[in-house]
Amino acid sequence: MTWLITGGAGYIGAHVVRAMTEAGERAVVYDDLSTGLAERVPDGVPLVVGSTLDGGLLGRVLADHQVTGVVHLAAKKQVGESVDRPLHYYRENVEGLRILLEAVTTARVPSFVFSSSAAVYGMPDVDLVTEETPCVPMSPYGETKLAGEWLVRATGRATGLATASLRYFNVAGTASPELADVGVFNLIPMVFEKLTEGAPPRIFGDDYPTPDGTCIRDYIHVVDLAEAHVAVARALRAAPGRDLTLNIGRGEGVSVRDMIDRINTVTGHHRPAIVTPRRPGDPARVVASADRITPELGWKARYDVQDMIASAWEGWVRRHPGAVLD
Repeated sequence: MTWLITGGAGYIGAHVVRAMTEAGERAVVYDDLSTGLAERVPDGVPLVVGSTLDGGLLGRVLADHQVTGVVHLAAKKQVGESVDRPLHYYRENVEGLRILLEAVTTARVPSFVFSSSAAVYGMPDVDLVTEETPCVPMSPYGETKLAGEWLVRATGRATGLATASLRYFNVAGTASPELADVGVFNLIPMVFEKLTEGAPPRIFGDDYPTPDGTCIRDYIHVVDLAEAHVAVARALRAAPGRDLTLNIGRGEGVSVRDMIDRINTVTGHHRPAIVTPRRPGDPARVVASADRITPELGWKARYDVQDMIASAWEGWVRRHPGAVLD
């Protein structure tokens, strides 16, 4: 099969491209390069620069490359920005998806994998979040991902398109330093940035109803996440018309304080964190139930939090060599 991977020059997208090609699948990358990096695309993999809002170009790419499946990762994904720019997020994430699905169904592409997010759940008051946990997103970003799931599922039911919506939890780590996340929006790179500056890492609130008072999250290695995409893609190919909604996590929670302690150990910095006020909307605990995906696909996460931190640090040091202590 030939898979069109939208957002394939991004952090997660580049890992999905690598996993697909290593598994013997053909890939074509479609990316507007607003945040993606062309150098992440492997030699031999075509890169088409374009927007998902350009239906004409999408149609030509699907036809020219004889695409038989799509993995849709291209999206705007910053929660805070989505609050400030909701119309922009709905245009890019929902209208862009609608236009892509229109091109996909017109071209009779049989399989479609949608990159969703644990943000669809909002603030679930449960120990483990299952795929049946009610979805109550708390930001326009989360709303666009939930609306995207609805749109993908409805299209599949109407046309026979095999679909999967993958709800990512907290993605971290890297397969190799050059593919590391260059953004500083998630906990691990935020801590790296403070340590590099010689400043203490920050904990946003330590009065949550958790064992150490800090928020608990489920972290998934980006390599495991990419391999899950391969498993899903093959499952859709084997079962035309199939509809899947799956959590992609490890089912293990790690608190913010524990994560910072582990980061200090890996990096050798040992700089105590400081506590600042809570951020609005941060739930105390969001941990995935990963019970559905293993029997469905035979996939299971292989890497632990230590692997995520160590690999992410290698990528950080590649871009910030001064971060290493003498």
